Amino acid sequence: MKKKLVMGLLSMALIGGVTLSVSAQEKKKTEVGKAIDHTGKAIGKGAKSVGNKTAEVAVKGSSKVADKTWKGKMAPDGSDVYINAKNEKYYVNSKGAKIWLKPSQIKTRPASKN
Repeated sequence: MKKKLVMGLLSMALIGGVTLSVSAQEKKKTEVGKAIDHTGKAIGKGAKSVGNKTAEVAVKGSSKVADKTWKGKMAPDGSDVYINAKNEKYYVNSKGAKIWLKPSQIKTRPASKN
């Protein structure tokens, strides 16, 4: 008898919790609700750009230490070209990903005017 009573109370609490959580997730369509949505999106966008820049700096730093930089050559976006131990050429994009290059994609860097 006690088990049935306990199970009944737990099931009622579970049903009550689900209905409360569903109603708590409804968005407010007021000015305050719109401002909160806008602020949340702006924070997310800022966090994403900070994360991308951090990844880019980290990968470029590790590439400068572990791999050779090909002097006088540049990637299609104007950044440095790195050569790994397997003689594969790549550059690091703005999101911190290594982009592998074909020989036709590597350009000669213009001479500086100094």
